[in-house]
Amino acid sequence: MELTGGCHCGAVRYRLTGAPAYAALCHCDDCRKSAGAPLVHWTCFPAASFELTQGELRDYRSSDLGTRSFCPTCGTGVIYVNETNLPGLIDVQGATLDDPDAVPPQIHVQAAERLAFMAKAHELPAFDRYPAAP
Repeated sequence: MELTGGCHCGAVRYRLTGAPAYAALCHCDDCRKSAGAPLVHWTCFPAASFELTQGELRDYRSSDLGTRSFCPTCGTGVIYVNETNLPGLIDVQGATLDDPDAVPPQIHVQAAERLAFMAKAHELPAFDRYPAAP
């Protein structure tokens, strides 16, 4: 399997080769604060599978164990590394893949930190586009 992806502005591009170890939706506070979103879709690969093909990433030590890397131009989070909990692996934000559906999430992680409203988020009304103002 070969996948490609990049940041929002296009300054950063990457390639992944091989099979993912897993894909997950993470509900931890650290991911939420970093992404400004209620959860983050992660695709986990062996670290050697990740190749930066364009641009540079800036690192941010987001916890005692984890380092997040993002595009310094647009701020898009791209990867997360935690050698203690995920030795030899690299988490790539699934939404940065050119085809995010290529590695769908299989599990929820850090559900103990999930926002209460996310437990029933799938029950909310859905619109194909932004609905008309009331």
